[in-house]
Amino acid sequence: MPALTRLALLASSTDRAEDAAAALADAAPWVPLEEAEAVVVLGGDGFMLQTLHQMLDSDRVLPAYGLNLGTVGFLMNKARGSKPILDRVAKARAIDVSPLAMSAVGANGETNQLCAINEVSLLRETRQTAKIEVTVNGRVRIAELSCDGVLVATPAGSTAYNLSANGPILPLGSAMLALTPISPFRPRRWRGAILPDHSQIGFRVLEPDKRPVAVVADQKELRDVREVNLAIATDRRLTLLFDPGHSLDERIVTEQFQV
Repeated sequence: MPALTRLALLASSTDRAEDAAAALADAAPWVPLEEAEAVVVLGGDGFMLQTLHQMLDSDRVLPAYGLNLGTVGFLMNKARGSKPILDRVAKARAIDVSPLAMSAVGANGETNQLCAINEVSLLRETRQTAKIEVTVNGRVRIAELSCDGVLVATPAGSTAYNLSANGPILPLGSAMLALTPISPFRPRRWRGAILPDHSQIGFRVLEPDKRPVAVVADQKELRDVREVNLAIATDRRLTLLFDPGHSLDERIVTEQFQV
């Protein structure tokens, strides 16, 4: 990656992030986001996802280097370092990730399109168990999945909600997607699937009036959906920057040895 000289600085609204932004105010000749070649993000994973989505929505996607001022910080670098921030960004390793493109049809027949960097989740809205038909590449694989919900995770998001739902951790270079049920009742023994990332995945909500279902693409929710279709958006690539030895692929490997 060529040297990045014009950097923007974005901070979440937390006290820790704002204090860090103040401390870095004179550490670099920061420029406005619209003039930048890359962005330094101060906050947690949630703020990083918010920043990436804002860039996707604006169609101006910049490499993002995160400093963890939140909790887990899976998409971030350690906040404290011995080197100046400009040196850290200059020596960072670039990791490309592609989001999921989701198309969802609501009860009124309207179609909404969203992107998800981590996962797309279908979730029941009431006490009634959701019933969902699952298709892959146009072929019905499960005619009726009775569950609290179901999700599709990218490798970058496989250690988030997907892992909590007992889904598999996917290495970044695996070119795979995790299809994971959430509290499945029928088929009782189905624990999900690992699919090639060129797969077209579809969900159709059965008995939607009696058993309403919402869909969540990262942080955005649509309620009372009837049908959801997913595929990797190969034309909308994002770039995350990591310190040497602390890249996202290494964190995914490390996560599999946590006890």
